[in-house]
Amino acid sequence: MKGFCLLPAALLAATAAWAGAPPKYPAATIPEALRENAHAVVRLYDQTFTVKSAGQAVNTLRYAITILDADGDDYAVDQVDYDKFKSINYLKGAVYDAEGKLLRTLRSADVRDVSITSDISIAEDNRARIANLQQGRYPYTVEFEEEYTTSNTLFYPVWMPVLATHLGVEQSQFRVKMPASLPALRYREVNLPAGSQDKQTTEGNYTVHAWSIANVPAFEPESYSLPLRELLPAVYTAPATFEVQNHAGDLTSWEGFGKWEYQLNEGRGELPATQLTRMQELAQRVPDVRERVRQVYEYLQANTRYISIQLGLGGWQTIPATEVAAKGYGDCKALSNYGMALLKAAGVPAYCALAGADRPDIRTDFPSNQFNHMILCVPLQQAARVDTVWLECTSQTTPFNYLSDFTAGRHVLLLTPAGGKLVRTPVYKATDNTQFRRAELRLDEQGNATATVRTRTAALQQDDLAQVFHNLTPDDQKKRAYRQISVPSFTISRYTLKTGATLPVPVMVENLELSLPRYATVSGKRVFVVPNVLNQSGAPAPQLGERKTDVWQSFAYLDADTVQLKTPAGFRPENLPAPVQVSTAFGTYSAQHQALPDGTIQYIRRLQMNRGRFPKADYPAYLDFRRRINKADKTPLVFLKNDV
Repeated sequence: MKGFCLLPAALLAATAAWAGAPPKYPAATIPEALRENAHAVVRLYDQTFTVKSAGQAVNTLRYAITILDADGDDYAVDQVDYDKFKSINYLKGAVYDAEGKLLRTLRSADVRDVSITSDISIAEDNRARIANLQQGRYPYTVEFEEEYTTSNTLFYPVWMPVLATHLGVEQSQFRVKMPASLPALRYREVNLPAGSQDKQTTEGNYTVHAWSIANVPAFEPESYSLPLRELLPAVYTAPATFEVQNHAGDLTSWEGFGKWEYQLNEGRGELPATQLTRMQELAQRVPDVRERVRQVYEYLQANTRYISIQLGLGGWQTIPATEVAAKGYGDCKALSNYGMALLKAAGVPAYCALAGADRPDIRTDFPSNQFNHMILCVPLQQAARVDTVWLECTSQTTPFNYLSDFTAGRHVLLLTPAGGKLVRTPVYKATDNTQFRRAELRLDEQGNATATVRTRTAALQQDDLAQVFHNLTPDDQKKRAYRQISVPSFTISRYTLKTGATLPVPVMVENLELSLPRYATVSGKRVFVVPNVLNQSGAPAPQLGERKTDVWQSFAYLDADTVQLKTPAGFRPENLPAPVQVSTAFGTYSAQHQALPDGTIQYIRRLQMNRGRFPKADYPAYLDFRRRINKADKTPLVFLKNDV
């Protein structure tokens, strides 16, 4: 009986201790300024990256985030990746209620260990532990502690105290500890507020770099603004020297990094004898070098497919060209290396190039590994100039010498025997990225209409349609067209999509026939009809308060629309709208209506938008430009119906 009574006493003591523990992160203590426009608030973020040697580092992180509503629930999930080079030392967590009382600590049932191998990979060793502490009542606070050790020192952390929009930050700090035996830390500070810059101290044999930031209100993005990385504070860090699986490298220059990557893959471009002979025969048969490159590329596309292989050092080192030739597949490195080997055998020198695909351009002033893809560069000497050909070796459908928005207009790192060399991939101009549309719009007496439309898109404007053409069935292509067209009521009676010319840039051609019930508005003897059926510019977002950021237009393009409107007998235009002509630094716009001899009204619209960054002081002018386009696009023609 005496022993039995000890257990309740222990439980009572534990409960009393729990109840008496001071609250942690009570939501009521969050400053109101940090709650405004926020779905969550970072209460504490404390990261320390300790470099042990040229080939080993330890990352320790502790952070707490208060979740204010359901839109912030994703912050209650922590993911720690690991692979052959990275091992997780620990992952702990706890969740607190609105008052800061502990609800529970992280349990094994809250953590999933999963493969994060991509769908296009057949071999990856990337895994992750994912801890979920989401709750159903708001606000609540999650706290995570994690640590990993890595033997891949090519990657140093990027500290971004404001992780995303609509996230307030109460306190965030970041430290990097560098041993005296290694060169000094390389870093780049971006958009840091005054007082948050690097503060250096010494701890034994370590130089400690420290950054901190506090009381940052939630960032709310503005319309037509710069990419977030250009606006939010960050510290980018990188080593001077590094090691990956005993392969040492120098990252103090692009030349040094490129040399490391080049040497890592040197000697992996040998071809089987049959292919070597085939390419040599091609070189003799096709004297025109550019045409020879085209045929090699088409051979590559016809005989290989993309499969990601990311095992250990395979994230940087390609599989040999002989293996690609035998198996018919490879990742971006393997296929680019294979393409380079084929071209070499055909007598054409080429270079692999590291690229940052599907992301903003790299920071050219900060040599570091900012790349996630590889393409092929073929410089051709044409008379007195170099005519560079670019090849996307992972695609069976990308046209020769065309880079889509995936890698176009970016700096890439050529891998040459002398080291890395930064160059820029082609920038497609507005006159490349075109959309030319011709339509015939027929109106009946009740205001119903039919339309026959032919649209020709080129370069970046055709990228999405090219993917649709190659990956969707005709029925699914038509279903997509239904989702894309914004007319209130319509039926597609015929739809076709096909490829057009590929020079100098690829083209897609879309044909459709539409039925448009009640397209025109009939009011007594007057009929109102908008001739711009498919290309009306949306109304710009209104300006709320003072503009804080510059205006950014990332995409230059040219749209030209010609619509011929045919009306029933007895319809005559009451008036034709005055021509509209607007010319600004942002772009140019024109719209005009012409009465043709056969009674047809021809509507011609032309819009060219320029790529660029414009001062925030110009935002009112930019809004005015967009509003004038929107108004002109929706201007109706007015017809009078004669009595019959």
